[in-house]
Amino acid sequence: MSSPPAPPVTEQVRRAPAAPRPEAAELREASRCLVADGEGRRVPFAALYREQKAIVVFVRSFLCYTCKEYVEDLAKVPRSYLQEANVRLIVIGQSSYHHIKPFCSLTGYTHEMYVDPQREIYKTLGMKRGEGNNASVQSPHVKSSVLLGSIKSMWRAMTGPAFDFQGDPAQQGGTLILGPGNEVHFLHLDKNRLDHVPINTVLQLAGVKTVNFTNKPQIIDI
Repeated sequence: MSSPPAPPVTEQVRRAPAAPRPEAAELREASRCLVADGEGRRVPFAALYREQKAIVVFVRSFLCYTCKEYVEDLAKVPRSYLQEANVRLIVIGQSSYHHIKPFCSLTGYTHEMYVDPQREIYKTLGMKRGEGNNASVQSPHVKSSVLLGSIKSMWRAMTGPAFDFQGDPAQQGGTLILGPGNEVHFLHLDKNRLDHVPINTVLQLAGVKTVNFTNKPQIIDI
């Protein structure tokens, strides 16, 4: 007598987790936190996206070479592209506001920049501290090697008016697309210093024209 057939092997297939979104309570708490501009004037975080969609990029530290090179590419986004899409582009750091103007001058960045010196928004939105595994991560906007970039950062710290890391060196950043109002269109929390979202990806998600960040001429199909 033949044995009964073996039961079929089944395996549960799980969906990939959706991109995280801040809880309503977290965003509400963050919205009340104050950020400062280059003159030290403080405004609620919510004021940056209440009336208009905004791309908000939180950087690790103004002294970090990866952040410097990423912001140098953000500086290449034409103001006319943002105006046409009715979108604000905002960088937020975690240093004293005194560092905003020198950092803008260093990077050529002319869009909006603020600071969250106590890292209240970073903490509320769950941005991590410490370096995750960066073996498989490479930002298309970072040109320097780890060694050369670290030397440049240390030199800037040593030659500045005060030996200042311009923020917590272990703090990671992130990118959000917010507004108008409490609408959250996109959230990415960096795992390490190279885990930046490609700028053109963020621009596309926000409805802004993309930018050619290379020196190669663009080929346009007609």
